[in-house]
Amino acid sequence: MAKKEATTKAAAEVKETAAKKTTTTKKAAAPKAAAVAITAENIGFKAGDVYQTLAAAEKALSVKEIAKKAKISEEETLMGLGWLFKEGKLSGTEDNKIVLA
Repeated sequence: MAKKEATTKAAAEVKETAAKKTTTTKKAAAPKAAAVAITAENIGFKAGDVYQTLAAAEKALSVKEIAKKAKISEEETLMGLGWLFKEGKLSGTEDNKIVLA
């Protein structure tokens, strides 16, 4: 009887060790970048987001700061900035920040 118990315990340990060895960890997939629709309408909306963010901040902001506060991507921020620069509504500072003109 003692032999059978010892064999059962040994078998259980082998199964437990095998279970530990076969465990794999899943790696998180890199987030996919959302595609930005490049249309005049969409860029105009992003320009509005950028303008509102700068107006609310009442100070010069970097591109990253604008993107974070407006909750849009840096790419969308740059498109909006281009629109506003073309209209003459923005100016840049010496420290690479953007402020309303």
